[in-house]
Amino acid sequence: MTAVHKKLYFRLRQSLASTLFLKPQPKPMVFIGEGSTVQLSKAIGRFGLRKILVVTDKPLHDLGVLDTTLEALQQAGVQTAIFDGVLPDPTAQIVDNGIACYHQESCDSVLAFGGGSSIDAAKVIALGTANNSDAAGCLGIGACKLPAVPFFAVPTTAGTGSEATFIAVISNNETHSKDAVVDPCLIPKAAALDPELMRGLPKHITAATGMDALTHAIESYIGRWETDDTNYYGLAACRLVFDNLAEACRNGDNLQARESMALASHYGGLAITNALVGYVHAISHNLGAKYGVPHGLGNALLLPHILELLKEDATEKLADIAVYCGIGERTETPTALTRKLIDQVWALNDEIGIPRTTDVIRTEDIEGLITAALTEGGNYPSPRFITKNECRDVLMAISS
Repeated sequence: MTAVHKKLYFRLRQSLASTLFLKPQPKPMVFIGEGSTVQLSKAIGRFGLRKILVVTDKPLHDLGVLDTTLEALQQAGVQTAIFDGVLPDPTAQIVDNGIACYHQESCDSVLAFGGGSSIDAAKVIALGTANNSDAAGCLGIGACKLPAVPFFAVPTTAGTGSEATFIAVISNNETHSKDAVVDPCLIPKAAALDPELMRGLPKHITAATGMDALTHAIESYIGRWETDDTNYYGLAACRLVFDNLAEACRNGDNLQARESMALASHYGGLAITNALVGYVHAISHNLGAKYGVPHGLGNALLLPHILELLKEDATEKLADIAVYCGIGERTETPTALTRKLIDQVWALNDEIGIPRTTDVIRTEDIEGLITAALTEGGNYPSPRFITKNECRDVLMAISS
């Protein structure tokens, strides 16, 4: 999730007039396992829908990754139209092109097929078409009066958990800003977590996106806005990542490991929808904005450092994670368990090939990065606020 996501979440949570975060959010019906996209397609047919717009990117379309799903939809009696114009960090123009395609093809529903960018674009297309609006008219919190048209999602990466959240981000290439669309109706009616679609993910993407899921899980659990539900999903996601990420990186054809990572990503998305994240994301977002560091990689670089920084402020919760994940025993002290958990994060990063440093950070940028990260991080329910010097130390530690 981006800085825009978190700032808007914070404003909502703090507003006494808003109850968006104070009540349980809808959850998509989820089909899990090999062939689950076919199950989802059958379900879409049973909803009585006539023609669905499939929102994706051109590489996935050209590679034929969608073919099985398109065939299953046709067999379920649902016609398809394809909008494959999604690019990374989709802009309002891309969304508007998708909205135009929806109307031109006389569709009645939307299916996102791809990574976080495709899902974000599809969310706003579904909302904009329902409200006869362009992307700009959807920006903000609850800006549209009508709910989105029926919307479904098939993620092809395991990390963001976007299929479980009610927010989408639209980029502006001219101002280099990102704006959010926030509405509970952006949560899809149903989603498919199909490991077969993730079989071909390169190791470095598997590793970075997997650590993104782990970061969501840990930060949601140790933060101050946790609930019984977010704790449940956060702990489950942690264990799934520790048990399966290394294997998914070693053997991308291991569908059991792929499925477990897809589920970990989904659980992480469910957790952060209410519990939010923390300083790992605050710093990572700004590394991404400044240097284009991939979000998952930024999180992976920063996670062990932030845990080292907050270990005395979140000892009991970090100890809970260690016990739940089988990293230690409850008979050990919380301090010892916390040490074991952080060491395990370091070890997992090393095992899956996450570098310990990056060479993109320029000395002259550090003070600006600190200011931006602490401003964003102040919006999150972290165990405590960190200082400028602590943030500087973290940035220096990951600089090569």
